Amino acid sequence: MLEKMQELIADQLSVDADSITESASFKDDLGADSLDLYELIMALEDEYGVEIPTDDLESINTVGDVIEFLKSKGVE
Repeated sequence: MLEKMQELIADQLSVDADSITESASFKDDLGADSLDLYELIMALEDEYGVEIPTDDLESINTVGDVIEFLKSKGVE
C-alpha cells in the first residue's frame, strides 16, 4: 500500500516519491498546506472508494496515519 500511496502523494504534492515514508509528516516533511491536504484527501477517497470524514482529518498528520485509517476501513 505504501508504494501506491507514494505515487499518489508525489503526484498531488509534487514531491519526490522516495522522500515519502510512513513517518513523513504532510506539513513538516512534505510541505503540504491545508489546500494541498484537502485535494490529497479527495484523491485518496476517489482512489480507495472510502469517505474520510472531516473530523478524522485532525488525527491524520503522517503518511502512516493515512495508511492506518484506510486499513481500519478495510482497505488493503
